Amino acid sequence: MEYAEIGIIGGSGFYDLEGLENAHSVRLKTPFGAPSEKLMLGKLQGRSVAFLSRHGLGHYLNPSEVNYRANLYAMKMLNVEYLFSITAVGSLKEELKPGEIVIPDQYVDLSYKREKTFFENGVVGHLPFADPTCLPLGRLALRLAKEAGLAAHLGGTYCNMEGPQFSSRAESLAYRQMGYSLIGMTQAAEAKLARELEMCFLPLAMVTDYDCWHQSEESVTVEMVIANLNRGVADMKKLLPLIIGELPEKRDSCPCAGALANSIITAPQMIPAKTYKKLELIIGKYIKSRI
Repeated sequence: MEYAEIGIIGGSGFYDLEGLENAHSVRLKTPFGAPSEKLMLGKLQGRSVAFLSRHGLGHYLNPSEVNYRANLYAMKMLNVEYLFSITAVGSLKEELKPGEIVIPDQYVDLSYKREKTFFENGVVGHLPFADPTCLPLGRLALRLAKEAGLAAHLGGTYCNMEGPQFSSRAESLAYRQMGYSLIGMTQAAEAKLARELEMCFLPLAMVTDYDCWHQSEESVTVEMVIANLNRGVADMKKLLPLIIGELPEKRDSCPCAGALANSIITAPQMIPAKTYKKLELIIGKYIKSRI
């Protein structure tokens, strides 16, 4: 089986990862279906990396069609411990400007068409999610972004709408009144699933526009988004190797690594054999058998 320490999921505009040594692709089958695309594996900064295009090459999956569980389970199959999620977002705050990078630390999930947990069909897990992201990774990413001269912000609430349409002006104004920082369509499900998989989750959001609340700005258009995406992608490709180069070799002190320890509620003997087999990669660390 192939191996990767670090997983990177690329969103809109970020369809490949440059600079990978010994790059090669693998297509994985998971108990939850097929990932969006083949995974590209290789070495970056001397660390093993797996890259996956969230929407598929050519961008043929809308945010509701992405199989988030398959995507993240495939990363787990490769033994990924650090997961970077790159996404394009709209800003709901004046100070978070188009072309800048934001590392959110909270989510409000308004999506309703996605599968967001691996725990079902006879096994229940309730995981802590007060802090949805890996805060030490966020601080590391911010420091390195600043040192590289990139405009970046740490913290803020990402509002995950369903999409694929952009917000109405009434929705955008309502989100601002709620105090949200960013509006996007993909990242909340990944944060939840990454927590169940005990991965350190680092969200990296590229601000492409001010959504449609900003009265002095044009309403969001695809052309506007793409123009700012190009800048954001260039900045992200500069930042990623810097972060990877300073990642800790071990995660012993990070709570992400043991998030599942006291969260499986179901009595082991009650878990159906079929379900245990499907989830053994996830729960086998804590439940060796159903007996």
